[in-house]
Amino acid sequence: MDKQLKIRERALPTLQNKEAALRIEVKRAKTMAAKLEDKLQQQMAKLDGISSLWVEFDTNIVSVEDVILDRKKIAGVNTPVLVDVKFKKEEFSLFSKPLWFMDGVEILKDLVNISIEREVFLRKMELLNIARKKTTQKVNLYDKVQIPGYKDAIMKIKRFLEDEENLSKSAQKIVKTRQQKMQEES
Repeated sequence: MDKQLKIRERALPTLQNKEAALRIEVKRAKTMAAKLEDKLQQQMAKLDGISSLWVEFDTNIVSVEDVILDRKKIAGVNTPVLVDVKFKKEEFSLFSKPLWFMDGVEILKDLVNISIEREVFLRKMELLNIARKKTTQKVNLYDKVQIPGYKDAIMKIKRFLEDEENLSKSAQKIVKTRQQKMQEES
């Protein structure tokens, strides 16, 4: 039991540090997702002036072919990291389309990149937050339940052993006193 207590007492600071690190990373991911959302809204606001032109734009010209993700461990949690977004661009005649179509393709690619990166950060935040909650539960379990429970149990065992020792000593004294009286009487 004492061994279990020591294990938990040693593990508690590590778990608390992990919880703090996860909390910071959740906040960082949330901040980054919010920044990307703002950036996306700003880009969309810039396009409001030319929104009538987008009616002419053929959305089949460009599409997302592949999203390449990598994994990065943060405090023991696998989180996604955006590496690249591959686009598939259909050929079109520059002579039959308005001049701004090439710019439109780049604007669309930029908007999609920002949107996908924001989604990756939201997913990262979600995964880290789940791990943080589990770690918080474990910290609370150790700190508020198990460690005090082990300490209480150890204290009860020590008291019991002390009582047993005191009773044993008392019994020995009683036996010794009786033996002395018997010797004196004889």
